[in-house]
Amino acid sequence: MVKGLYIHIPFCHQICHYCDFNKVFFKDQPVDAYIDSLGKELALWKQEGALDKPLETIFLGGGTPTSLTPQQLEKMLGYIHQYVPMADNLEWTSEANPDELTKEKMQVLFEGGVNRLSMGVQSFDEDLLKRLGRTHSNGDVARAVESAREVGFTNLSFDLMYGLPGQSMAQWDDTLEQAFAFDLPHFSAYSLIIEPKTVFYNLMTKGKLNTVTEDLEADMYDKLMNEMDKRGLKQYEISNFARPGFESRHNLLYWDNAEYIGVGAGAHGYVKGIRYSNAGPLKKYMGPLDEGVRPVLHTHDVPLNEQMEEEMFLGLRKTAGVSMDGFQDKFQRPIDEVYGSILKNEIDKQNLIIDQGFVRLTKKGRFVGNEVFEQFLIG
Repeated sequence: MVKGLYIHIPFCHQICHYCDFNKVFFKDQPVDAYIDSLGKELALWKQEGALDKPLETIFLGGGTPTSLTPQQLEKMLGYIHQYVPMADNLEWTSEANPDELTKEKMQVLFEGGVNRLSMGVQSFDEDLLKRLGRTHSNGDVARAVESAREVGFTNLSFDLMYGLPGQSMAQWDDTLEQAFAFDLPHFSAYSLIIEPKTVFYNLMTKGKLNTVTEDLEADMYDKLMNEMDKRGLKQYEISNFARPGFESRHNLLYWDNAEYIGVGAGAHGYVKGIRYSNAGPLKKYMGPLDEGVRPVLHTHDVPLNEQMEEEMFLGLRKTAGVSMDGFQDKFQRPIDEVYGSILKNEIDKQNLIIDQGFVRLTKKGRFVGNEVFEQFLIG
């Protein structure tokens, strides 16, 4: 059963040097026609019966949703209300760039039903921000948070990054201190991954990117976990920290391996056991919708063995881990029958622990999470 909806807004006024998501420069793009296409795609999902039951979460991502004008945002929210049934306790998130988040846009979002803002802050070191290709300043962040609270938002989150080219531990300490001063209920913090087709990748291949050492990156992650814990922000996933009750319910759908619809150019979804992705280029996305056809590029009917693999490598991202009873209920097989030798090896290495009916990463295991997850893919 579908529980959430992801909507992709591929437009950006500035392309960040680390970003490999499907995005285009805002200028001279058919933005209004794209919003109409989102409405058409939602209408098709409604016709197919996938939007019959109230959804628990909606997430506006990108690109940058806040690159849209207030009028464009209002139009998009109207389509969502037209086609999407919503639970009473709906969590509705929008990603946002601090320098684009005007009070008018926030009012449109808040009055339209959005109740959670996730701001791409990344760092409070303005030299590092420039190196990342970010356009906001620390003052923009302060203004955005103040205005968001005036409008009525209480559920606010910052995205932070560490392991950045040339970043020192002192700079990371300072970013954390400045972030905590805003007294937010949620933070996401990611280590930099250099992806192909990005500015950073091109610099790295030319030997012009001053990357941090693995040891320094691990120390930064350790500092992150300790500082969050000190402030009552509980780590509920490898990269996410929240006060109780403020966990990102939409992202938990992904890690719980639940079903969700993805709408927009290049969006991914998981419906009725089938993972799919939409066409990425705007014309290839919008063209089929003009003909009344969903612009699906690729589908994959997930077989049982892959469903079990996904349950493990997604579920182990959560600090709660994977429920052994839940696994058996879902797949009619005990977890230790399917993955017994892998579990034993990783427990022996002190990367995993079985505790109160859950398989979970140890603190040591969080530092090598990807290596642990790979074991279940091999299995």
